[in-house]
Amino acid sequence: MAVRKIIRMGHPALRRRAREVPEADIGSAAMHRLVADMIDTLHDYGGIGLAAPQINEGIRLAIIEIGGETRYGSLPPRPLTVCVNPEIEVLGEDAAGFWEGCLSVPGLRGFVERPQRIRVVFSDLRRERHEIVAEGFEATVFQHEFDHLDGTLYVDHIRDPRLLAFEEEYLRYLVPGAQVARPGDAT
Repeated sequence: MAVRKIIRMGHPALRRRAREVPEADIGSAAMHRLVADMIDTLHDYGGIGLAAPQINEGIRLAIIEIGGETRYGSLPPRPLTVCVNPEIEVLGEDAAGFWEGCLSVPGLRGFVERPQRIRVVFSDLRRERHEIVAEGFEATVFQHEFDHLDGTLYVDHIRDPRLLAFEEEYLRYLVPGAQVARPGDAT
């Protein structure tokens, strides 16, 4: 189909709550074309998730595809998952943090803590409802993408601005697994 331009932080569309996709529109030819464009865009930009608002489409639609080696390292695979009108339920108090990046916030990484066990309910393009229990980094990915549907960016969740870095410095000084000083840690 087509690679679409990803809008970046500062564009007002990224801060708007996306509207529900009407049931009748879910399996439409237009929706299939949009999802095909999103897949092409996701692959072209090298991401693992993309929400429709990131390409200036204000609807509650996101795709996630995690496979093998990513910019986050080697991850367990998640086949292409198309989520229409998704909902999240947190299933536990356990939280963990990851250095998140975003195609709409290029060149930066920020440390964000999120719940690590969630239930995700959504429709696919055949209007079938699905329920997934996601844990760990996969739970973070779903939450990150669905935040876009509410006009929220990962940078809004960063508790300490010292935990926001340019990608180059992140790779040089703050690679995952490295000992990172956190607010409140003894120095």
